Amino acid sequence: MFNMNQHTPLNISAKELNKILEDKSSEKPFIVDVREDDEIAIASFAFSVLHLPLSKVASWSKNIEELLPNDQPIVVVCHAGVRSLNFGIWLLEQGISKCVWNLVGGIDAWSTDVDQSVPRY
Repeated sequence: MFNMNQHTPLNISAKELNKILEDKSSEKPFIVDVREDDEIAIASFAFSVLHLPLSKVASWSKNIEELLPNDQPIVVVCHAGVRSLNFGIWLLEQGISKCVWNLVGGIDAWSTDVDQSVPRY
């Protein structure tokens, strides 16, 4: 299921991600949310994510290899899927992960397609 030779993040929909997270037998991805603190305060995921706000890249980029697994697929998320796509491209360029997925539509798609209790903004 996970492609190990990629140059750009693969797309994953909110419904596809939810199915993987709910499937007890599937390999679980490591999820990174690149939204800002105020966005997380408005709408957050109900599962564990690593929060790496892009505005604070100087504080975490030096340790990025220690923060992320190198043997697990990574799903990157943001509000609508644009910042996470760019972050995913950067991760692949750095060689930090061999398998990166971008949540298409971000948490906004998660709110409309999976969990309507997550506020939209």
